[in-house]
Amino acid sequence: MKLKNALLASLMASALLAGCQGSSLDDLSPKAEKPLPQKIVAKMKAKGMTTTSPVMVRIFKEEGALEVWKRKDNGRYDIIASYDICKWSGKLGPKFIEGDRQAPEGFYTVRPGQMNPKSSYYLAFNIGFPNAYDRVNGRSGQHLMVHGACSSSGCYSMTDDQVAQIYAFARDAFRGGQRAFQIQAFPFRMTAANMARYRNDPNYPFWTMLKEGYDLFEITKVPPKVDVCEKRYVFNNTAIGEEGIAPDAACPPIGQPDALRMSYMSYQKTFETAFSAARKKSSKPTPAPSIAGLAEAKLVSAWSAARARGEKVSREPPSLTPASTEKPNAPDIDPIMTAKTRAPAAGQPAMPAQAAPQPIAAPVPQETPVGLSVAPAAVPVPQPNPELRAANGVAPETVQPEAASAKKPWWKAFGR
Repeated sequence: MKLKNALLASLMASALLAGCQGSSLDDLSPKAEKPLPQKIVAKMKAKGMTTTSPVMVRIFKEEGALEVWKRKDNGRYDIIASYDICKWSGKLGPKFIEGDRQAPEGFYTVRPGQMNPKSSYYLAFNIGFPNAYDRVNGRSGQHLMVHGACSSSGCYSMTDDQVAQIYAFARDAFRGGQRAFQIQAFPFRMTAANMARYRNDPNYPFWTMLKEGYDLFEITKVPPKVDVCEKRYVFNNTAIGEEGIAPDAACPPIGQPDALRMSYMSYQKTFETAFSAARKKSSKPTPAPSIAGLAEAKLVSAWSAARARGEKVSREPPSLTPASTEKPNAPDIDPIMTAKTRAPAAGQPAMPAQAAPQPIAAPVPQETPVGLSVAPAAVPVPQPNPELRAANGVAPETVQPEAASAKKPWWKAFGR
């Protein structure tokens, strides 16, 4: 019984340790040999790339994106594919300790030995956590992968079809002679707006350090040379040789080429201007909705409900248009009904209070010769236009639309 329990505990410990690592077998499998789709191959050719040219990967947590970049004939890199990350663990920020289920952030290196063609998560490759920066800063963890199966415990998980293509990009690049490719894992795209949004986050100093490498790639479109000294990342320091330097040693004087340094300074100047504007914008309080805005929203909501019930309403949603812009002479206004509620204009005869007006006989002129009769001229019933309203003592601006119909429109409940 004790032996059985010990064996069970050993198996459980192995499962926890494995995390996202999958199988450790190195032999090839048919799924690891799937070629890239012809559509992608044609796209590479159009961009001046070959199937075996070097690759680089960028990961953005907040945007949930994994990008594959390849080197063109001119030596610069260009994006060739972008994939939606199916799942990633934890939250924005770096991984600190094994078991925190946090996906790493930083600059990592993948070599052929880190590729796993027989992963239990379809296909996988180890991103290389912990790197020199992580180790010198006391961060721990292992078996952090990009893999398939859409399941993550600290890894970046893709669908099987997605990881098959990502794996193929790396496989072909290694067969073309690339000895290692770089993975840049960021919390988000490091734009001025995003940096301003997260300026008060505890991880902000760490992210500003990553941003230098991000910016250098944006400027040059070449993966930066990454080293660690003084327990921090340094980029494109030509004073550090290929053998590197101790991660906790003092950094040698910066040896960046003058042209790159000037380009970086110009880039930063533009960034600082945009960052300052974004910071001011994010600091402004959001104005409370106005009473008119709430009333209009209520009006539109009622219009939508009426339309959903099949009632006859206007095609466009209503709005609280200022009275000065409304048309005073609506075609459905009855001027006679309106005239009954108004006093006659100066010098005009009063209208009958109850009956509709009858044709009025024109007065016979005094000069009419005896023996001739003049038929009374009928005066037509006034029509709804400004001139006839004026003739009947009705001022257009005083028309009361409420008297036009006894039926209460649906929007009257909102006080319009």
